[in-house]
Amino acid sequence: MEIGKENEGETEILASNSLVSSAVLRDDIVNLQDFIERLKNEQDQIVDQTEKLTFLLACLQLCYYMSDGPNAEMSCISYEVHDLVLSLFHQSSGDDMMVKLTDHVIPRLLENITSSKIADHYHSESSATMTEDQLVELLDVLLVNLHYLPKVHAELIFPSMTQYELLQNAFGNLRDFYALKVNGGVEYETIEYVLSPVLPQFQLMAETVGHFCLILLSCQLDKTDEKYDNELPVSQVNFNIVHLLLKIIPVSLDVMHICYLNASKSKEVGRLIKQLQEAYPDLLIEYLIHLQEHVTNNITPSTTSRNIHVMIEFLFIILYDVSKDIIHHDKLFLLLEVVEALIEEVTILVRNLEEKTTSEDNMNVTSCAGLNLLENIELLKEDLKNVFLKARADSSQLCFPMSDGPLFMTFLLTNLKDLVDSNASSVALIKEEIKKVKEDLEIIRSFFGYAEQELHRDLWTRVLDVAYEAEHAINSILAQDHGLLQLIFILPDTLEKIKLVKKEVQEKIPKSSGIVVANAPNKPVERKSPTIGKIIVGFEEETEWIIRKLTSGPAEIDVISIVGMPGIGKTTLAYRVYNDKSIVDHFDVCAWCTVDQERNEKKLLQKIFNQVIGLKEQFNEDHDIDDDIAVKLRRQLFGKRYLIVLDDMWDTATLDELTRPFPELQKGSRVILTSRKKEIRRKLGVEKRVFGEERCPDELQDVGKKIARKCDGLPLVLDLIGGVISRKEKKEALWLEVQNNLSSFIFKEEEEVMKVIQLSYDHLSDHVKPCLVYLASYPKDKDIVISELKDLWIAQGLVQQTEMKSAEEVVEIYVDELISSSLVIPFFKFICKIHDLVHDFCYIKSRKEKLFDFIGGSNAPSSSSGMMARGITIRYDQRLFHLDENFVVFNPEKKNPYVKHLLSLKVYDGIKDCLSYKSHLKHLRLLKSLDLNGITLTDSLLNEIGMLDHLKHLIIQTKAKALPPSLSNLCNLEILVVNNLKGSCMELSPCFWSLAKLRDVRMKICSFYDTYINETTVLDEDSRLENLRTLYKLYLPGLEDTEDIFQRFPNLQNLRVCIEQLPDCSAEKICFPRLDVLNELEVLHLSASWDSLSEYTHGFPLNLKILKLKGLALTSDTLSRIARLPNLQALYLKDTIIGEGKEWNMEDVTFKNLKSLKLVNVSFSEWQVDAEESFPMLEMLDIRKCDELMDIPDSVGDIASLKLIHVLSSPQLKNSTFNIKEYVDEMTGEDKLGSDHIYQPVKASNRS
Repeated sequence: MEIGKENEGETEILASNSLVSSAVLRDDIVNLQDFIERLKNEQDQIVDQTEKLTFLLACLQLCYYMSDGPNAEMSCISYEVHDLVLSLFHQSSGDDMMVKLTDHVIPRLLENITSSKIADHYHSESSATMTEDQLVELLDVLLVNLHYLPKVHAELIFPSMTQYELLQNAFGNLRDFYALKVNGGVEYETIEYVLSPVLPQFQLMAETVGHFCLILLSCQLDKTDEKYDNELPVSQVNFNIVHLLLKIIPVSLDVMHICYLNASKSKEVGRLIKQLQEAYPDLLIEYLIHLQEHVTNNITPSTTSRNIHVMIEFLFIILYDVSKDIIHHDKLFLLLEVVEALIEEVTILVRNLEEKTTSEDNMNVTSCAGLNLLENIELLKEDLKNVFLKARADSSQLCFPMSDGPLFMTFLLTNLKDLVDSNASSVALIKEEIKKVKEDLEIIRSFFGYAEQELHRDLWTRVLDVAYEAEHAINSILAQDHGLLQLIFILPDTLEKIKLVKKEVQEKIPKSSGIVVANAPNKPVERKSPTIGKIIVGFEEETEWIIRKLTSGPAEIDVISIVGMPGIGKTTLAYRVYNDKSIVDHFDVCAWCTVDQERNEKKLLQKIFNQVIGLKEQFNEDHDIDDDIAVKLRRQLFGKRYLIVLDDMWDTATLDELTRPFPELQKGSRVILTSRKKEIRRKLGVEKRVFGEERCPDELQDVGKKIARKCDGLPLVLDLIGGVISRKEKKEALWLEVQNNLSSFIFKEEEEVMKVIQLSYDHLSDHVKPCLVYLASYPKDKDIVISELKDLWIAQGLVQQTEMKSAEEVVEIYVDELISSSLVIPFFKFICKIHDLVHDFCYIKSRKEKLFDFIGGSNAPSSSSGMMARGITIRYDQRLFHLDENFVVFNPEKKNPYVKHLLSLKVYDGIKDCLSYKSHLKHLRLLKSLDLNGITLTDSLLNEIGMLDHLKHLIIQTKAKALPPSLSNLCNLEILVVNNLKGSCMELSPCFWSLAKLRDVRMKICSFYDTYINETTVLDEDSRLENLRTLYKLYLPGLEDTEDIFQRFPNLQNLRVCIEQLPDCSAEKICFPRLDVLNELEVLHLSASWDSLSEYTHGFPLNLKILKLKGLALTSDTLSRIARLPNLQALYLKDTIIGEGKEWNMEDVTFKNLKSLKLVNVSFSEWQVDAEESFPMLEMLDIRKCDELMDIPDSVGDIASLKLIHVLSSPQLKNSTFNIKEYVDEMTGEDKLGSDHIYQPVKASNRS
């Protein structure tokens, strides 16, 4: 049957006739689909056509039911489908039918349905009232379409799949209810007064859902048009899905009420009640989630809004536990009705707050309503206890992980203090209880020193038991994880237990014998004298022997091996030799490479190469490794006398790969390797024994020969014991105590060394112990930047910031104590390390105490009930496991309850967009630290982060142009790091200003200026961030005065700012930022383009200590103003022009306190300076790629404080550098001034 343009008359006749009946059309569709299913496997080409035909039939069926009446296009298509089905079942050859289907039928149907403009058949007004049968059929059609849409619009629907599945489920339940009503399953007469207003809502709801389906189906049809370029945004689809849910929820509530009234009347209704019981709590939870977001984003904070948040949290706890069989079955619907009534009360209150009525009467009414919420919470808590809930759980069956009681108490008290200080709405519900637990446990802890824990072991055990119970109860409530029983029964009982234990402790233990609470808030923290520059003692004979072997002997390359068990001092000895002045002077090039068990030889060679060329900046291991690195390293070493140290070598294969690029010329080059593997030494054929394992050095003279003999020659043990004694009073009795503790130790194996580390650990302050343990979160042998420890420790709540000392000062105190104990090794002023065995000790303790764990590949956590660590670091490798499938951390449906109790989570080595729609973050409600820099977050995941209101430390990677409003809920956030991709500028939207505790903000680039509409973000007058200390990188268009912005950061200390000229703006209009209002600023990095800033109308902050300027044109006058900064210690000029590229005249210019001057690609040809007058305190001069400068002024040699001149990629400065060094050596009579001049190829120099 052919229907097309050539048969227009027939079309009109068909339009005048009634359409194919809905039942016939439905049967046609079913038969057609069955036919296609049978033929799917016969020819590959049919698969695509099947999808197309299925899609077209879905469009046809929906359009048929949603249209207002018969029309020509629909009649044609309906008859054509019917004719197609008839012909299919009369065809003898399936192959012939497939050809017809592929070449003729589907293309024609596609054209006809597209031309009918199916979305135009739906009007915004409601259609005429449908009959009951029509509405039931429409509901069936909509269910089919809701099931089909994710197949054709996965990219649009999957980001909101949780809400979409909820929509499907709720809509299906409503369809079942309506079918029951139509079939007489619901007694209409008995509940007419309830059901009458509900029935019209069904048709309106169905039409709303139909409209949503038509929009998506129409969008899919449009894609067949080659001119299609208007793609539906994901955010709009998400909004529509949520909107549909909010439309369905009121209808669902009415249906629940109707079913409750009919509960005893019908088995069918009973089955439906069970379905509704499963779906109803999830619907209410979804509604509360969006209500909570709405309050956060749209309601001005107040006591009333805070009470609303408290009520919502309370309702969450109830609804999440409704399905856990803890509520009396016959009381369930009554409880849900009470919850429904409270939700309605909250909704009305929110609506009243939104109206922003200012009359005093209305304000009083609203305030009273807010107070009523709290009263209702208390009333319902009583009813839950006495009416609704079954018997409480037995908390004694709970299993807690930590065996180190003092360490656990330190963590717990620190966490409780954070919660008491928190403004999170999730805490407000039980803040008074948390405060009471904290106060009582602090008092109890003050009675228990080490001796008391031993003397009153049973009592101390009971203290820990109730402390564990309190932690579990509080965390369960906050995580909404079986929190209802904890809230109503267990937490109140635990408070009573703590009270009784406290009384017993006070009666049995004299207060004077105890200790002072380690984290008492008013106790000042004192800093010990720094120990960064301590002298490494011992190994004098071995050091001299190795130095002789390195500086004399054969001209060919030679290898010195230091082999022995861990802790014997191999690295210490090698490090001492490596830094000896005679070695530094003897070799042209020196490089140190820690190998450990690293399997990437190219990465190791890159590290060596960077040191050889003098590149001190850290490189990006994922992007900065050169494929030809071996060849380039060989070229750099060729013709030079070099010393390479390969520390902690594990296998001969790696050794072969690393030494292959080393030239074997007659230059006297040397390689030192350290290893615990004797096979390494045998492989090299080196029979040199540096020192024996049985030998015992006697360097620690003050400790005594007896203790030295017990240490059996292990320098690590000697150092650790020395660290313990150095912090003891100079009394013989205390030293004997250390000796007696060592009496049973025999240091022959690694586990015995661990006992000594344990001894040093035991003598640390309680608040420093967890800081040491968390150092195991760094890889072995990794340089630990001390400033980074601040972020790590603060994120875990380990830093006791006081009114007298900042967090940075407290971190320095903690580091000093760890160094003085010899558990941490200082390498440079800002770098430290820990010994391999100390790392092992910390890692073992962290695993044992469930503090944190590393996950990668096969050890990914399962969905079992085993307890997980409090923190997890994930190394994502898609070859080994997949985060987006069964990974328990991101999937709330997996049955591991302890996932919800995670405090920290980090993912690295991730891939772009590796999390699927099933992945969520909102269930990780206790997180304090979240590092997802390895994953590009979707909008939905980014929005979910706003629910994690305990976060203190957040690192994310996103394509978003602005932070979502939900992040304003992160009231405890202190550190925010955003890796905004594609170089996009992150707009600091209004929610940024609500993060009052922010101290550190780091982004690739951010702005208060909306670059897309060329307008500055509107700020409230009281928007200020008093605690902000670090902000970068801030983009300023320079179009207006920035005084207003910078005055909102009164305590800013570290700022990176970029000034760029907008395309339509001339340089004359660019304003220099009002940086002078930042009175506390110490570090400033400012970059611009040469033609952006012609004048510097404002000065720099007087408190500046470090100033880096990039891309500026500087006059002598500007540099003179910089020189007058009284506290400036370091000046770094890069890509700048001085004096129009000619002369830098420093007459009468003095940098009084400048210690470091670095010039990189600075354009000036002559330097007129009396260096002794202009730089009286200068210690380091670093010049790189300054091609126009012909020589360094001779007067630089007169600077008494100068220690180093470093020149890179500036060969014309070689002679003047050499002359200055020679002059200084001659004047001082010693080799005082360090100097190096490296000639780097142009390509390599670009990376400096």
